[in-house]
Amino acid sequence: MSEFWLISAPGDKENLQALERMNTVTSKSNLSYNTKFTIPDFKVGTLDSLVGLSDELGKLDIFAESLIKRMAQSVVEVMEDAKGKVQENLLANGGLKEKMKCLKTDLTSFVTHFEWDMAKYPAKQPLVSIADTLTKQLAQIETDLKSRTAAYSALKTNLENLEKKSTGNLFTRTLSDIVSKEDFVLDSEYLITLLVIVPKPSYAQWQKTYESLSDMVVPRSTKLIAEDNEGGLFTVTLFRVIDDFKTKAKENKFTVREFYYDEKEIKREREEMTRLLSDKKQQYQTSCVALKGSSTFPDHKVKVTPLGNPDRPAAGQNDRERESEGEGEGPLLRWLKVNFSEAFIAWIHIKALRVFVESVLRYGLPVNFQAVLLQPHKKSSTKRLREVLNSVFRHLDEVAAASILDASVEIPGLQLSNQDYFPYVYFHIDLGLLD
Repeated sequence: MSEFWLISAPGDKENLQALERMNTVTSKSNLSYNTKFTIPDFKVGTLDSLVGLSDELGKLDIFAESLIKRMAQSVVEVMEDAKGKVQENLLANGGLKEKMKCLKTDLTSFVTHFEWDMAKYPAKQPLVSIADTLTKQLAQIETDLKSRTAAYSALKTNLENLEKKSTGNLFTRTLSDIVSKEDFVLDSEYLITLLVIVPKPSYAQWQKTYESLSDMVVPRSTKLIAEDNEGGLFTVTLFRVIDDFKTKAKENKFTVREFYYDEKEIKREREEMTRLLSDKKQQYQTSCVALKGSSTFPDHKVKVTPLGNPDRPAAGQNDRERESEGEGEGPLLRWLKVNFSEAFIAWIHIKALRVFVESVLRYGLPVNFQAVLLQPHKKSSTKRLREVLNSVFRHLDEVAAASILDASVEIPGLQLSNQDYFPYVYFHIDLGLLD
């Protein structure tokens, strides 16, 4: 399981024996894997300051967990072509012993081998100062996350908008990548080339009637240049009087597509697509993706096939190729991995601070408690594990222990619901960040 229970009990002889009983029962019953969770001796300050700090740490805990979940989801979005490898990129590097810092540390290993980072969060500082450092660190990461993911989302949106122009059938898709300069009469004072969509069953009718749809049609000027599943795209050349032709064409269920061949605009559109793809794959994604193949993307439901010279590719064809090149990760993914690690490490330090503060508030001074990390073996054993803990530590708070079994009991002076309160200090850690 990716779930952990972080608890503490007083460090006197009686309660250390209780912890031993807990270890014995949970081990024999195969309920959980338990390990000591080492927390340094901090400067306590006043109890009043600890009460206020307890509230602030609770809010910071929620914020930190939310932040790392958002970052994990961002990794999923960026690694869209390698989602099966997301978990191995969510690591907590640099948080263990010096000799292990060069290794890739998975989240479970970091939690079970937790060591307080004295260099980053000196234990000699006041608790409020440590909490302030953690708050500022996480706030800066969130600010950077928002700006970077906003830029990535804008890039994806622009790219998707361009890609949508290449989807659909001949009625809706862009035509700039399936026509060429040779299909048109350009720079003529008297002639103009129109594009007409003809249903497949009506090809013969078109060939027989198009010249008679208007006196302005140039004879033998039609050519089929592309097809999809429903029909074909034909060119037809007219003298520059087209309204009557368009009316007659509509009556015969031939559709004139409004299109003007502008070489500069077509070039600009292709360059924009290439630029956006380059930005996405080279600057952001873990695997480069380039467009490849026909005049539509591989996932398009409608494929348009350019006709005519079989050796002539559709215009812009080479600019639109998809092929996985397996290149290294880009700046956004690198930033996410590094800062996810930083945020996760900060989150577990917040958990440690909360255990310390709550233990002092619960068990009093001088500071003397033992923190233990429990990892339930399976979901079905958590109820039994809770019963064992309640039985072992019920002497710490008889009212709380009894209330766990009776949901109607109110715990005097406690704002939390009784489901959140136990005779021992308890905090939950869930590493299922992608669930």
